[in-house]
Amino acid sequence: MPASKRILVLGGTSEARALADTLFAKGYSVITSLAGRTTEPRRPQGEVRVGGFGGAAGMADYLRSAGIDAVIDATHPYAAAISAHAIEGCGNAGRPLLRFERAPWQLQKGDRWIIVDSLVAAAKVAPDLGRRAFLTIGVKELASFAGIGNVWFLVRLVERPAEPIPLTHHELILARGPFKAADERALLEEKQIDLVIAKNSGGDSTYGKIAAARALGLPVLMLRRPALPKAQTVTALADAIAWAER
Repeated sequence: MPASKRILVLGGTSEARALADTLFAKGYSVITSLAGRTTEPRRPQGEVRVGGFGGAAGMADYLRSAGIDAVIDATHPYAAAISAHAIEGCGNAGRPLLRFERAPWQLQKGDRWIIVDSLVAAAKVAPDLGRRAFLTIGVKELASFAGIGNVWFLVRLVERPAEPIPLTHHELILARGPFKAADERALLEEKQIDLVIAKNSGGDSTYGKIAAARALGLPVLMLRRPALPKAQTVTALADAIAWAER
């Protein structure tokens, strides 16, 4: 693919930022699309657009009007809606699409995972597993745990939310990864955490809490990844860059 071609990166992850930076350095015209959930995201090189497309039809229109030649979906593994819209939108606009997908974390010896298919299911079983839970699922999903009065939650977010957190008993801490396992263990011990609730995000940035839970023998309520429509997929940044160059 000639360096003059325009590539749209559906971003919001550290890998998307690294991918955009690399392609920009190689001379490509790169546009990174961010959902706009944080007010001060780490911005990659190249152009940045913020906000949704208006579904698959809106994405197809954007690809045509912006002169996009190829799309790389490097969104979070749980951003199922945008990934589905990307497949349909690229299909309608006749643009090639590649999905970069972080490999999920795998069970290790000593892990105590309870895998659930929804956060509603996680909320139902959480009181049976612990009384002080470390909740790291993102601000939009906190409402799933509203009304649970017999669990105290330690909530970690990148930014303070605009609306009050809908949890009966909680403490909010603000921090941006990566997080080291030793620091995560110290945090869990300091706050007397006896349960971790997380998504299987994959990657190294937030794995520290999983390693810390293993070391402390704590249960982890792990949300299973959503099923995504089939698409050409790679799990290594080098393969995504090679695809763009082809």
